[in-house]
Amino acid sequence: MAFELPDLPYDYEALQPFMSRETLEYHHDKHHKAYVDTGNKLAAEAGMDNLSLEEIVKQSYGKNQPLFNNAGQHFNHLHFWRWMKKDGGGNKLPGALQQAIDSDLGGYDKFRADFINAGVTQFGSGWAWVAFKDGKLEIMKTPNGENPLVHGATPILGADVWEHSYYIDYRNARPKYLEAFVDSLINWDYVLELYEKARG
Repeated sequence: MAFELPDLPYDYEALQPFMSRETLEYHHDKHHKAYVDTGNKLAAEAGMDNLSLEEIVKQSYGKNQPLFNNAGQHFNHLHFWRWMKKDGGGNKLPGALQQAIDSDLGGYDKFRADFINAGVTQFGSGWAWVAFKDGKLEIMKTPNGENPLVHGATPILGADVWEHSYYIDYRNARPKYLEAFVDSLINWDYVLELYEKARG
């Protein structure tokens, strides 16, 4: 299955002042496009271009690092754009999600603190996640383009903590970026959609 760069689900100004047009232009139009172009080339060379993206991610993990890096980042970013929206974030969760966060993650305030901490303490590039594993939610962090799929879990929310995700807007203040992501950007409806799908 050929990788394709999707259009953003909002215009380039929609996430301001929390994420600028310039960040989205670089992050989506340059970085994500590079993962797509390189991933297509490497998948074809590996004879995996007929597989689904999730299969490519799982099968290349630990075996074909260059392909895994690009396929993993393509998968992560397909969701990342949809995990954000204008006027998102905050403690306005759909009911089923609120119940799961209360029971599995200790409530919204603890989720917020633990998720931000996962992103802040991920050394170097990587991601902070809420994932569904063994019937419940857990917070994870992964390096580089790695994601919960390769750890037997399904990501339902992720924050990109590569510097290209925040350096234009926040310089080296990763905690401020993560606070803005949680408080003002999360698209909880999309998180709920992925949660319900993961739960079956």
